[in-house]
Amino acid sequence: MVRRVLALFACAVALAACRVDIAVDVVVEADGTGRIAVVTTADAEVIEVVPTIAEELAIDDIVAAGWELNGPTPTADGGLTLTISHDFVSAEEATNLLNSLGPPFNQMSIQRTTSGDETTTQLSGLLGLSNGFESFADEDLIAAVGSLPFAAEIAASGATPETSMSAVIRAELPGVIDPERTNGEFLDDERLEWSIPLDGEIIEWRAVSIQAPGEDRWWARPLSIVALIALIAWVGFMIVFIGYVAAARYRRARGYKKRPRSQGPPPPVRTG
Repeated sequence: MVRRVLALFACAVALAACRVDIAVDVVVEADGTGRIAVVTTADAEVIEVVPTIAEELAIDDIVAAGWELNGPTPTADGGLTLTISHDFVSAEEATNLLNSLGPPFNQMSIQRTTSGDETTTQLSGLLGLSNGFESFADEDLIAAVGSLPFAAEIAASGATPETSMSAVIRAELPGVIDPERTNGEFLDDERLEWSIPLDGEIIEWRAVSIQAPGEDRWWARPLSIVALIALIAWVGFMIVFIGYVAAARYRRARGYKKRPRSQGPPPPVRTG
C-alpha cells in the first residue's frame, strides 16, 4: 500500500527530470511506544507532467490500514508533499510498519530486550535499491498494470533513482546510544540519520541504545529513597508511640494497685 505511493511519486519524478525527497522519521519512546512518519515531497515539474497525481494516489487502503494522512499539500514552489504517519505500541508493530514501506527500506527490524534494570533498543535492516526503479514494484502492482508504471518512458529518459530521488531515515531512541554498535550520523538534536544510497548499493541500518533506570526516569530512584525513608520513619514513630501507650497503661495499672482501699466514713461521735 505505502510502497505504491512511493513508486508513483518516484516514477513521475523520473519522467519530470526533477527530484523527489523521501524522509522517514522513527521515534521510539522510553516505554517502547512511538510513531513513524513518512514525508514525500515532489517538485513543481511533477505536477506539470502528471497534473492528476494527487488523484492518482491510492490512499484509501493506507487510511484503512491505520495510517494518518496529511496532504497531498501544495508546496511554496508549486510542488506537492504528502505525509503519512502511524503510531505503534510495540517493537513488533513498528517492525511491521517499517517493512510495509518496501524498498529502499528492506528487512527492517526494531527489537527491545530487558535484562535486569536495563532495556536495550536495537535497530537493524538494509537500506538501498538493488534493482533501480523496478525495486518499487511489488507483485500486485505489476499484475495490475502489467509492469512498473511508466517503465518505457523512464527507460527512454535515462533517469535513475540516484539522479531523480533522495531518501533518508532518521531515528530518535530512548536512553544512551552505543556508538560502537551504531552507524548512523548524529544530528544536533541527538537524532540519528542515515542517507540511503539509490545507486544499487545496499548499506546496513544499525543502532543500539541502552536505557538505565536513572536516564529516562531520573526521578524514580530519589523518589523511592524518600519513600523508603518516610516508611522507616513512620514505622519508627509507630513503634515509639505504641511503646509509650503501653508504658503509660502499665504505670497506670501499677498505680491503681498501690492505692489504699477506702475504710468508709468514721463512726459518729456521741455527746452527753
